[in-house]
Amino acid sequence: MFNDLSSPAAFLATRRSGKPRDMIAPGPAAAQLHRILAAATRVPDHGKLAPWRFVVITPDKRDAFAALLQRALRDDKPEPSEREIAAAEDFARTAPVLVVAVSAPDRAAKIPLWEQELSAGAACMNLLNAAHAEGFVGGWLTEWPAFSDRVRTAFAPSDRPEAKIAGFIFLGTPSRELQERPRPDYADVVSEWQG
Repeated sequence: MFNDLSSPAAFLATRRSGKPRDMIAPGPAAAQLHRILAAATRVPDHGKLAPWRFVVITPDKRDAFAALLQRALRDDKPEPSEREIAAAEDFARTAPVLVVAVSAPDRAAKIPLWEQELSAGAACMNLLNAAHAEGFVGGWLTEWPAFSDRVRTAFAPSDRPEAKIAGFIFLGTPSRELQERPRPDYADVVSEWQG
């Protein structure tokens, strides 16, 4: 379908989300990750507020992240099942690179909160596109940790404690061919205003 990759739009149309559990090494090296995250910040940002943050969970901090998830799981469910405990461990250790995207709006600014939240979503999408351009696959998940107060507090900037987790973005190399998923029919989502 997208045989002509000379067009930037055609290249972007080749991006697929990867399942984090199917990602293997290598992930982006430090310089590649720097380029990916720098590109992620180049999004519409009314008021120049940078209402988002990215927190990289380095490999040496995955154990601490797993422990945080275990504590958060027990906050909501004092007696979690073995399966839930294992799922939390897997979540913390999945994929070579893990970035926590934080929506950190400036509530004192005159820019509407909704615009600031949209900017955070755009930053996440730019991150995924930049990872694709660097030759990696990305997966953007929320799942229960994104809605846990304990996890949210661990990643919220100190000057914006009400920040929310926009998602966990996993990066790596796909271990299997990425599958195309059904996409909306163009005519169903695009129209011309009739006045």
